[in-house]
Amino acid sequence: MDDLVQGDVSQVYVEDNTNYDKHYNAFSKFTSLGIALIFLGLSSTLLVYGLNYFFEDEPIKEDFCGIIFLIFLVIGVAILTLFGIRSNDFKKKNPYIVNFYQEEEIDNFNKKFSVMITTGISLYIINFILISGLDSLFPQIDGNEYLEAFEMSFFFLIIAIATAIIVYFGTQKEKYNIDQYNQLNDKNSEAYKKGSLTETVCGCIMLIATILYLIAGFVFDGWGMPYIIVFAVGGICCGIASIVINSKRS
Repeated sequence: MDDLVQGDVSQVYVEDNTNYDKHYNAFSKFTSLGIALIFLGLSSTLLVYGLNYFFEDEPIKEDFCGIIFLIFLVIGVAILTLFGIRSNDFKKKNPYIVNFYQEEEIDNFNKKFSVMITTGISLYIINFILISGLDSLFPQIDGNEYLEAFEMSFFFLIIAIATAIIVYFGTQKEKYNIDQYNQLNDKNSEAYKKGSLTETVCGCIMLIATILYLIAGFVFDGWGMPYIIVFAVGGICCGIASIVINSKRS
């Protein structure tokens, strides 16, 4: 009754009838996992390649290292594709969502969001500092491809953790912005057009990366290191493209 008197009727009766929250939580978890697996694949591949430091007489073949990365890549891409399709299906069925989140709930998340995004960015910075420090402390790393592989394995491990944190909390931030969700699913809005353009550009970038990798593999027998880095470069280019395209999104 107090809510009726205070004019909070909409907040009392609005419910999540579409399971929007449950859907977005799953999307956040598995999107961050899929992306993290790709970087973990790079880390694992470099770690295995670095083991040749101890087995120089019978080194592990680069092709085997490439297979390890491709396993992680396939699993990661499969997860991203599956939940990307599910997300598109959900948006088609539910193009408009009534905001059911309480202000207090959003404020509590924003506090956590600022901490976790700061943590992720800090991990990136610390990672670069550590790599520079290792090169200074252990000059024998420079010029030894196996020790450098160990070093970069650690580098991509931290990148995987930091990226997973940023992607997860970034998508969770989007979850609470229901107004933006509604705009992105309104075919007449500018936000919808930018979102479609982002997907198209990123799809083209990753297809080009795949083509380059296949050319390197079949023409130059480059299935292993360092050719697999093309996928990491493609992912970074997608991130840059997304930022540029959506820079003016309200």
